[in-house]
Amino acid sequence: MKNLVLLIAALGFANIVSAQKYSTKTGKVTFEASVPLFEDVFAQDDNNVAIINADNGDFASVSVVKNFHFKVKLMEEHFNESYAETAKYPKTTFKGKIVNFDKTKLTASPQKYTVQGTLNFHGVDKAMTSTASMYTKDGKIYMQGTFVARPADFKVTIPKMVMKKVAENVNVEYNYVMSK
Repeated sequence: MKNLVLLIAALGFANIVSAQKYSTKTGKVTFEASVPLFEDVFAQDDNNVAIINADNGDFASVSVVKNFHFKVKLMEEHFNESYAETAKYPKTTFKGKIVNFDKTKLTASPQKYTVQGTLNFHGVDKAMTSTASMYTKDGKIYMQGTFVARPADFKVTIPKMVMKKVAENVNVEYNYVMSK
């Protein structure tokens, strides 16, 4: 029995070690919630961490919410204190899977994939689906995609006095260059 447990543990460890994992610590994530005739509501994080298991398509990313920077510092301050409440919810995460991912089929020509998983922002988990363009070049995996998030779905309250200045749908874009 003891040998069986050791064999199972060894096989599990071998599977983890042999997994082809690609990652980045400099992923770029942007979001825009601008409306016409008002100031741009745009922020960017250039330090998003992302990892993909190239054997099975598992994908995850994490951002420190304070890493999202705005052109207008006062807007950034309001975002961190009032909307995102970064003292209480310092990180946003995504955990999911790239549907039908097969690393052996990646080429230098971008291909479309569906990414499904759970986005956690502001302490709320929400199922999300995204379309990503992926390709490989020089031993790296490139991944770009977009999705739309609604602040209301994440219990983010927009004050009435600025409600017309912030879009109901936030456009999120991500761009990763991942290496082994």
